[in-house]
Amino acid sequence: MNSNPASTANPPGASGAGEAAPVSTPAPSPTFSPLYRQIKALITQSLESGEWKPGEIIPSEVELAARYKVSQGTVRKAIDELAADNLLVRRQGKGTFVATHNEERAQFRFLRLLADDGAEHPHISRLLECRRLRASADIARQLDLKPADPVVLIKRLLTFDGEDTVLDEIWLPGGVFRGLTLERLSEYKGPLYAMFETEFGTRMIRASEKIRAVAADPSVADLLHVPTGFPLLSVERVSYTYGDRPVEVRRGWYVTTGYYYQNDLS
Repeated sequence: MNSNPASTANPPGASGAGEAAPVSTPAPSPTFSPLYRQIKALITQSLESGEWKPGEIIPSEVELAARYKVSQGTVRKAIDELAADNLLVRRQGKGTFVATHNEERAQFRFLRLLADDGAEHPHISRLLECRRLRASADIARQLDLKPADPVVLIKRLLTFDGEDTVLDEIWLPGGVFRGLTLERLSEYKGPLYAMFETEFGTRMIRASEKIRAVAADPSVADLLHVPTGFPLLSVERVSYTYGDRPVEVRRGWYVTTGYYYQNDLS
C-alpha cells in the first residue's frame, strides 16, 4: 500500500486531481470596545432617557465610578469625549452639566454665519409660517418617515443689522412635534433649538450639511430683497438627536455680502 498522501483518492465533491481544497473563511472577530467607550455609551443612554435633563448637573466622577464599578480615570475619559461631543459641559469648581441649547455659547454652534470682522452679530428671527402637511418623498426619506407622513414646515427670516440675510425652510417630523404652531413659536423668546429641547424633549446633537452656491430664484429673491439671480449660499442640513435619529431637515439661503460661513474642522 502506498502511504503517500498525494496518491490518496479525491474526497467526495472534489473536481479532480491537483485542484486545491477550498479554504474556509475565518469568522470575523468581535469588535473590541474600550471600557471608557462602554461607560460613554451608558452615560449617553441616561442622557437620552432624560435621567439627567439639559442644564442639570450629573453625578460626580466618583459617584459614576461607583455606579459603573470602574475607575475614576475611566469615567473621566468618557466624560472628556462627551464634552468634546458637546453633550456635557465642565464648569470649573461646579461640576459637569448636561449641555443645553439655552446657553449663549451654543447659539452659534449651528448658525455659522459670521460678519467679515469675525464678530458674532446678534440677529432677529421673523417667522413667516408654520403649518402641518404631508411629507414629500424627499423629505420623508431624509427624516426616515414614510411618504405622506405628517411633517411641520417652518419658514423664517433671520435679520442681521437690519438686513434680511437668511431664509430658512425647516421640516420636522409631525409625530415628534405635535402641537407646534405659529403662535407657540411666536411666544417663545429663546433659540429655536432650545425650544425643541425644552418643550418637545428633542435635542439636536449633530448635523450633516451640504453647501453650494446658487442663483436666487424669484420667490427667494423677493423675501431676501435681492435681485433674481443674485448669488446666494445654499445650506442643506439634516440634524440628528440621540441614536442618530434624523429630526430636522433645514434648507437655508444666505446672503453673504459682508458675511462668510465658517466651519471648524477637527
